[in-house]
Amino acid sequence: MKKRLTVKHRARNYYAASRRSRRSARRWLYIGAIAALSAVLFFSGFMLIRYFGDYFSSRKAAEELRRINQAAMEAEQALQTPSPTALPVAAVPAATAAPTPTQGPSLVLPSMRYPTNYYAIVSSRFKKIQAQNKDIIGWLTIPEVIDEAVVQRDNEYYLRRDYRGYHNQNGAIFLDENCKLTTRPYTLMLYGHNMKTGAMFGSLRNYENSTFYHHNPFITFDTAYENGRYVVFAVGTISTVAGNGKYVNFAKLNSSTIPWRKEALEQLMKLSVYYTPIDVQPEDQLLLLMTCVDDTTERRVVVARRIRDGESEAALQTMVNRTILK
Repeated sequence: MKKRLTVKHRARNYYAASRRSRRSARRWLYIGAIAALSAVLFFSGFMLIRYFGDYFSSRKAAEELRRINQAAMEAEQALQTPSPTALPVAAVPAATAAPTPTQGPSLVLPSMRYPTNYYAIVSSRFKKIQAQNKDIIGWLTIPEVIDEAVVQRDNEYYLRRDYRGYHNQNGAIFLDENCKLTTRPYTLMLYGHNMKTGAMFGSLRNYENSTFYHHNPFITFDTAYENGRYVVFAVGTISTVAGNGKYVNFAKLNSSTIPWRKEALEQLMKLSVYYTPIDVQPEDQLLLLMTCVDDTTERRVVVARRIRDGESEAALQTMVNRTILK
C-alpha cells in the first residue's frame, strides 16, 4: 500500500511539474509573441515615419527647384530671339550643300538636329537649373498633376535618390540612360516610382479614367536643348516578359528603323485602354511615361507624341474628346 501511494505521489508530482512546465512554456511563448509583435510595430512605425519623411523631403526639394525653374523660364522668355529651322545632322547650309542621288523610300529615320537649337547649346534656363545638379536634363509638366525636374545618369542611380542626389525612397523622374540628347531623339522614355501618395508617377493611374484623360491630354516636356508639347494617344499596362501577349519590344521603339517602330507602335495602341482618332506615325517623336504596378513583370505606360508643326491643340482636343474606352 505504501508503495502504491508513493507511485501515486510521484505521478502527482510529475503531472504537477508537467503543468508548471507547460504554463512556463506558454508564458515564454506569450512573451516572445509580444516581443515579436512589438518589434514588427516598431519597424512598421519606423518605416512609416521614414516613408513620409522622404515624401516631405522630396516635396520640399521639388518646390525649391520649381521656384528656380520658374524664375529661369521668365528670364529666358524675356531674352528669346528667333531661332533657325530644323536641319538633318548631315546637312550643311544650302549654299554649300552637295546634291544627293535620287533614291527609293528610306526605311531608316534620319538623325535630326534640334529645330530651334542647331548646335545643341544648353538653354540659359537649364544652365541655371543645372547649377543645382548637372544631371537635370529636362522638366516635365502636366498642369495640376506633375511639375518635376527630370534627371539622367544610369537607370539605377535615381531609383532611390532625389533630384539633388540625396538618398530618398521616392526617387526621381529620370530619362532612360540609352536616350542620347546630342540630337533630337525619336523616342523619349521617362521612369518614375508609382508612389501611393501620388508623387512621382503615382498619378499616372488616373489616365485610365476617360474623364481625367479628356481633361489632361497635353504634356509639356522641355529638355536642356528645346521645349516640347505632346498629346497623349495611348494608355495601358504592358509586360516586360518576351512572349507574353502584352509584351512590347522597346528596343524596336527606340530604333530608327521605320518598320520596327511601326510594329512597336501598333502593339502599344493595341494594348491601350482607348480607341483614338489621333494619328501617329513612326516618324513622330514619342514620349513615354513608365511606372511599375503590383505585378513586378508589368509596367503602366502613358504614351504621347509631339504636336506637329501646324497642328492646333484645339483640333487635337476635339480628337481626344472622341476617344473612347475599349
